[in-house]
Amino acid sequence: MAAPDYNEFLRKKHTQFFKRCLQILPARYSSLDTSRMTIAFFALSGLDILNALDVIEKDREGIIEWIYTLQVLPKNDGSNENQCGFSGSTTIRKCCDTEQTKKGSEQFDSGHIAMTYTALATLIILGDDLSRVNKESILLALRNLQLKDGSYRPVSEPSENDMRFVYCASCICYILDDWSGMNRDLAAKYIKQSLSFEGAIGQGPYLEAHGGSTFCAIASLVLMNKLDDTFNDKDLKQIKRWCIFRQQSGFNGRPNKPVDTCYSFWVGATLQLLDCYNFVNSECNRAFLMDTQQPITGGFSKWPSHNPDALHAYFGVCGLSLMGEEGLQPMHAALNISQRAAECMFKIQEKWRTECL
Repeated sequence: MAAPDYNEFLRKKHTQFFKRCLQILPARYSSLDTSRMTIAFFALSGLDILNALDVIEKDREGIIEWIYTLQVLPKNDGSNENQCGFSGSTTIRKCCDTEQTKKGSEQFDSGHIAMTYTALATLIILGDDLSRVNKESILLALRNLQLKDGSYRPVSEPSENDMRFVYCASCICYILDDWSGMNRDLAAKYIKQSLSFEGAIGQGPYLEAHGGSTFCAIASLVLMNKLDDTFNDKDLKQIKRWCIFRQQSGFNGRPNKPVDTCYSFWVGATLQLLDCYNFVNSECNRAFLMDTQQPITGGFSKWPSHNPDALHAYFGVCGLSLMGEEGLQPMHAALNISQRAAECMFKIQEKWRTECL
């Protein structure tokens, strides 16, 4: 019997892993019940990048219909105009179904900025034309989620606000081809003020630089077409240097932290957007990812010898795509979807523009 090749990319195993993520999940995923949309996005975008969407072909329309059931539409009296968008699952909605609970709970039947982004991205991946998306209500709600400092909160009620949601808002506006949901100058100012003394970007002003928030900031500026207006050459050189220094074997998210599968995308995609991915040692990065690849179940784990999960499985595949792994779709790094899906989105946008003439 031939010895296993631990450097082989196990495409079929990963395909089966993502397919299982769309079915029954392990008990440890129960805390993510209200965020099923993100799990679906990781699985479906992962299958797309693997060139394996055909395995869910018979379920495609059903998944599209499920996503649309999570769209929070405006009420006739306008009482929920700040809550429109997509929610993460039917969990809260089912809790609001009875008259006894409806009055006190309906405020939680609300769109969430991250779920709206992943819902739109997933619909595009599945080939939907977005004709049933209520663009106007989403953009109105998005406008009302932006705070005076330029950042965004994810939901209509008081909540956290940071760079993650600036990125989600940027993706939503870019996908819908309408920036009325964002004051771009304010958002760019927030990003500029979040540049730390370390030379990269934190979740907000005066916070520690981090690989994830640096990606969110740079990708947002690229989508806004404001990168060169926001950071000068010295700033960009420092950001590039900080990102390049995140590589040990794979990448870490902060200095003195262990390498982690997901940063092969977060930091790698940032370097690609800054046009300096050629400085990545792809051989070392791939070797680390092969160590976190799970040969029995498929998927990737955060670290070697740990259990795989949907997030790290997805970003492991994305990291390999950025390196040009054979058989994988290239990525539209700023939107975090395949270039194939992005091309479908551009065709939808062109149709919208034609209809407006």
